[in-house]
Amino acid sequence: MARILITSGPTRQYLDPVRYLSNGSSGRMGRALVQAALDQGHEVIVVSGPVELEYPPAAQLIRVVSTEELLEACRGCFPRCEGMIAAAAPCDYRPLAVAPQKMAKTGQPLQLQLIETPDVVAAVGRTKRADQWIVGFALETADPRIRGLVKLEKKSCDLMVLNGPEAMHSLRNEVEVIDRSGQLLAAFAGSKQEVADRLLQIFQQRLIARFS
Repeated sequence: MARILITSGPTRQYLDPVRYLSNGSSGRMGRALVQAALDQGHEVIVVSGPVELEYPPAAQLIRVVSTEELLEACRGCFPRCEGMIAAAAPCDYRPLAVAPQKMAKTGQPLQLQLIETPDVVAAVGRTKRADQWIVGFALETADPRIRGLVKLEKKSCDLMVLNGPEAMHSLRNEVEVIDRSGQLLAAFAGSKQEVADRLLQIFQQRLIARFS
């Protein structure tokens, strides 16, 4: 059996001590993937952003808040894992400067200067050994297969799971799985646990069995 790193949930990039940028990721898909991997007998390390759910106690849990913390945790865990399932939805931007105190309302427009956060999967992918694999997740609102294939190559992934924004905070998901050639391997929908179970079957056949 494999040791698998699974990322889950959103990250937060604080503007001041109380306000932050984030997204609507609930962590439900990540949690379902953790359960599916455990059910197959794998060892799981889950790195999760702030979520309002509990992960299976059999998994080793590392909690993070920011995208930078997510990257640091993944860099620390990935070298001792066979593979990574990157289901988290990291916040892509952070403020150039974080206000040390809560910003007071002035009645005037507020301009924020934002810069990109690190690309966690791409950074981890650059360290991937020949005996390791990575599965990415791509949430797109247009041209999902084209954009997903670009991300797959950029991030050194072996497979990419495509889904849409309707998956956020939903109990269900609809996904497509593509490989490095752009070939559609599967497309299905269901509860997030049903989807996760089917995804783990694909990962088992395509990656885990081949790399073990």
